[in-house]
Amino acid sequence: MDVTLLGTGAPAGLPRPDCPCAACAVAQGENARAATALLVDGALLLDLTPGAAFAAARAGHSLGGVRQVLLSHPHDGPAVEVPAGLPQPGRVPDGRELALLTGHRVRAVAMDAPGTGYAVTGPDGQRLLYLPPGGAPAGLEEPAGSYDLVLADVVGRPDALARLRAVGAAGPTTDVVAVHLGHDVPPGRELARRLAAAGARAVPDGTTLMVGVYEDVPDVPRRTLVLGGARSGKSVEAERRLASFPDVLYVATGGSRGGDTEWAARVSAHRERRPGSWRTVETCDLVPLLGDDGPPLLVDCLSLWLTDAMDDVGAWDDAEWADGGERALRDRVRELTEAVRATRRTVVAVSNEVGSGIVPATASGRRYRDELGRLNAAFADECEQVLLVVAGQALALRG
Repeated sequence: MDVTLLGTGAPAGLPRPDCPCAACAVAQGENARAATALLVDGALLLDLTPGAAFAAARAGHSLGGVRQVLLSHPHDGPAVEVPAGLPQPGRVPDGRELALLTGHRVRAVAMDAPGTGYAVTGPDGQRLLYLPPGGAPAGLEEPAGSYDLVLADVVGRPDALARLRAVGAAGPTTDVVAVHLGHDVPPGRELARRLAAAGARAVPDGTTLMVGVYEDVPDVPRRTLVLGGARSGKSVEAERRLASFPDVLYVATGGSRGGDTEWAARVSAHRERRPGSWRTVETCDLVPLLGDDGPPLLVDCLSLWLTDAMDDVGAWDDAEWADGGERALRDRVRELTEAVRATRRTVVAVSNEVGSGIVPATASGRRYRDELGRLNAAFADECEQVLLVVAGQALALRG
């Protein structure tokens, strides 16, 4: 079964007409995208978009063999004129299956938002899942096996991919291709980087995919360190990297700080951003968590872990620091980095990047700055990927 992507963009396309934003301004060449539409084996058209016939011709195909046109968007009919020779577009009711004379079977998948998803099984048994923009499957049951190809709004609804992974509908060999791409994420390398973190990829309009044929699916890094200054967007970047995975364990190292209303507001804002399926634990005891098997860990943050460790060893007092405190802290950092090296879990850790600004006025402040720099360097040495976030933009330092 082959699938030609006549378009891969959001319903309004990319660039949007008359949109002055930076993403639309650079959406040229292969970064320009028409509204998403799929041609399956030349016989099944999923979504009818403006210029579909011309898009097919550019990709070396014709719509003359199309026997069925199905709509996924929430509207009742196409916003464009149906080309001559094409059957009238329709929609399969949720949960119902349509059998085509070509040997394809199409099952409608209920969504949690307006629209219809389609699971298509080809004559050869290969399986693909196509989801509409802004939607995720509702009430998923564990399938017989994972889909060979998933085409979904990975950027807008990463939780849709998380739901598929939770029930085994998307597995390690599933080719996940992002569609319905708009101007919410800059195109090019930044889009590729974000999708790779989710184990997905994007392709240009006109690409033909062979369902079931091995693709070089992006490997999600096992260990990632996200560095950044205050309000740089480092926590948002870390959370985004795991948004497409179910059952993430969020490890908050800052504690509740009873009575501190400003800190409580910060914690509340973080919690509201996280997916509802994530669990939270407040602890600085990271080594046992890293040693256990389990879902991905998001550690936010190492800076507060270090504060707790320095409290425990008496690092703020010069006498205690000289009388074994420094050695005790080195042991703790080594124990942590060895646990990171040995872990089998997916780990994304956040830490503050310090030392580029004003030199702290106190000896204890300078000590903390120096020790955090050493901790960041030691932790980064054990990670496949290291990112520096500046003004909300992630720069890859490694990986």
